[in-house]
Amino acid sequence: MFSEIIHGLVWRTQIDNGVDPNCPDEDLSPCSHRIGIIPAGSTDCICFATVGTNDPVTSALHIIVGDSQPMDVCSVHHHNMFLRYSVSLLGYGFYGDVLTDSERKRWMGPARYDISGLKMFLTHHYYEGTVSYLPARGIIGTPRDAGRCRYGCAVCQHNGQIQSERAEKYKTNEDSECADDGEWRTIRGKFLAINAASMSCACPRSPKGLSPAAHLADGTTDLILVRKCSRFNFLRHLLRHTNKDDQFDLAFVEVHRVVRFRFTPRYCQSDSDLELDLLENGKRQIFSQICRDHPACGCTRTNSSWNCDGEILTHTAIDVRVHCRLIKLFARGIEELQVFADLSNPCVI
Repeated sequence: MFSEIIHGLVWRTQIDNGVDPNCPDEDLSPCSHRIGIIPAGSTDCICFATVGTNDPVTSALHIIVGDSQPMDVCSVHHHNMFLRYSVSLLGYGFYGDVLTDSERKRWMGPARYDISGLKMFLTHHYYEGTVSYLPARGIIGTPRDAGRCRYGCAVCQHNGQIQSERAEKYKTNEDSECADDGEWRTIRGKFLAINAASMSCACPRSPKGLSPAAHLADGTTDLILVRKCSRFNFLRHLLRHTNKDDQFDLAFVEVHRVVRFRFTPRYCQSDSDLELDLLENGKRQIFSQICRDHPACGCTRTNSSWNCDGEILTHTAIDVRVHCRLIKLFARGIEELQVFADLSNPCVI
C-alpha cells in the first residue's frame, strides 16, 4: 500500500508541475503532502529506519503530533521509460530471485521467504553484467562509518544541502550533463547480488540492515556489489547482517555511495563491450559465447529480476537516480537513548 501511495503522490506532483516522469534526467519536484505509515508489513523496514520500531502506537503518535521526516526517493527507468520509485531496497540477483520464487509460494504465508531464501542460497546463481555509477562528491560520511542516521542527522542536513545546490547549479549549466558523463565509473563482472540501499533496511531479522550507515535524506544510495564467491563465503556475508560484524569487510564485497547508477546485463551489452570483456579475460570461450546467445540450452540462468521495495521488475537493464528529499513522512528519525553519567542520583535527570 505504501508503494502505491508513493507512486500516486509523486507522479501527480510531477504532472502538476510540468515534469516528465519518463525522462531520467529530469529533476523531480518535491511533494508537499506528508505520508503516515501504520506498520503492518512483513519487514516494516521503513518504520524501523524512520521511527526505530514497528510499534503501531508509536507511528500513530508521530502522525498525531505532526512530525516531519524528509526522505530520498530513487527513480527507476528502462530506456527512457519510467518503471517505479524506490525508497528502501533495489536488489538484483539473490534478493530478486528470492522475491520471484516466493511469489509462487504465497499460500505458505511469511514462511515462503525462508523457503525461497534457502532454495536460492543452495542454487547459488550468479549473473554477469556491467555496473556504471556516479559517486557522490563533496559529501561527508561513507557507507562504512560507525555513525548512524538519527534524529537531527548532521550528515543528512549537510549532504542534502550540497545535493540541492548542485541540482540548482546544473539547471543553469548547459554543460552539466557532459560534466556528469566524465565522472562515471564502470565495473564489469559476475555478481551474486547487486543491491542499492537508500536506508539501512533494518528489520527484526537484520537489526543493522543491509547498509547500517545509509542515510534517509542525504541524496545518495549505497550501492553494494557482491561478486561471485563460494557458498561458504556468501553465507558469511549473509550471517554478518544478523550480528555486529562488518558485512562489507570481505574481499568479494564492495560498497559505494552514489547518486546515480546503471546496470546492463551481459546479454544486453553491445558487441564492443563484449569484445572488451573477452580481451580483459585474455581468452575467448566459444562455447560459453554460444550458451550466452542461446539461453534456451539451460546451461545457466542469464538474468535475474530486480526486487524494488518488494515488487518485481522484469526489466533488468535499468537507470537509477536518487532524488534528494522528494517526500516527507510523519516521523522524526530514530532518537538516541539518553545515558546519564550520575545514575546514583535520580534528581539530576
